[in-house]
Amino acid sequence: MNTESPQLPDLQPKREYKSRIFTMLFSDKERLLRLYNAMSRKNYTNPELLTINTLENAIYMSMQNDLSFLIDMRLSLYEHQSTFNPNIPLRFLLYLSNLYSKLIKGMNIYGSKKLLIPPPRFVVFYNGRDKRPDYEEFRLSDLYTIQGEDVSLELTVEVFNINKGHNKELVETCKDLQDYVEYTHRVRTYAEAMPIEKAVEKAINECIQEGILRDFLEANRAEAIKVSIYEYNEQEHIRMEREDAFEDGRKLGHDEGLAAGRKLGHDEGLAAGRLENLMGLLRDLGEIPPEIMERVKISDADTLKQWNRLAARADSMEEFLEQIK
Repeated sequence: MNTESPQLPDLQPKREYKSRIFTMLFSDKERLLRLYNAMSRKNYTNPELLTINTLENAIYMSMQNDLSFLIDMRLSLYEHQSTFNPNIPLRFLLYLSNLYSKLIKGMNIYGSKKLLIPPPRFVVFYNGRDKRPDYEEFRLSDLYTIQGEDVSLELTVEVFNINKGHNKELVETCKDLQDYVEYTHRVRTYAEAMPIEKAVEKAINECIQEGILRDFLEANRAEAIKVSIYEYNEQEHIRMEREDAFEDGRKLGHDEGLAAGRKLGHDEGLAAGRLENLMGLLRDLGEIPPEIMERVKISDADTLKQWNRLAARADSMEEFLEQIK
């Protein structure tokens, strides 16, 4: 069989996004291998089998991928998220397309040889404030404009909730992930009672003393402080924006509803007044035919206004009926 496997280039586009604690921690091959083992139920011991090919937070249609790597000819794409995003399958698709184009660069995609590409797995580690289940899946087909039909292209993203108390079996299988969960939980908890700067310092000091991410935090203390503060402030900014948007939407809905209610009340009151006046004029002209009664009841305020004028000028019911034909 004529096949060609892609070489594994060193993908290092210009760094555009601030790093994350998750990315900093698991960019280390040994830690990443332990996380992969926990996720795949494997037992690899040689970190050199793993090739990290993350596009270093490259901006691609606003896509930021935390970690992508190859091992055993499989491509794993891991992302950490603190905000719920149902569009993640589309974002992964765009990122994967960019990554595959890098992997097959220089190869003849139009030739007769089959180009072999590593099968991907898409994983999101979620630790946001919104309540989410331990595990859920998001599919690209959920975003299609037409639902319920067979699709030619599908992409499934596995989302694992790693907030403290969730997915205990998975978290406890990987000490690095367990420590990360504990550290971020402490930062968030302490930040509710003190400024974020002090909360981060307190969490780092405690974790070092208790052997939680000790080596990592001691080696990266200054950057870990900056990144933790940045992450927390970013999450708070997003949360406040959402709350503001919700409040603005609620107020707008209230105001529009109130205005609509006033207008509706005005229009209905106006129509009722004109209807009552018209009925009095018609009674003076004689017996009101049943079909006219039905037409009058369903007429709007403008029609009633016109009919009031006609009824006031008419000398008989017959004359009025003739004018409204």
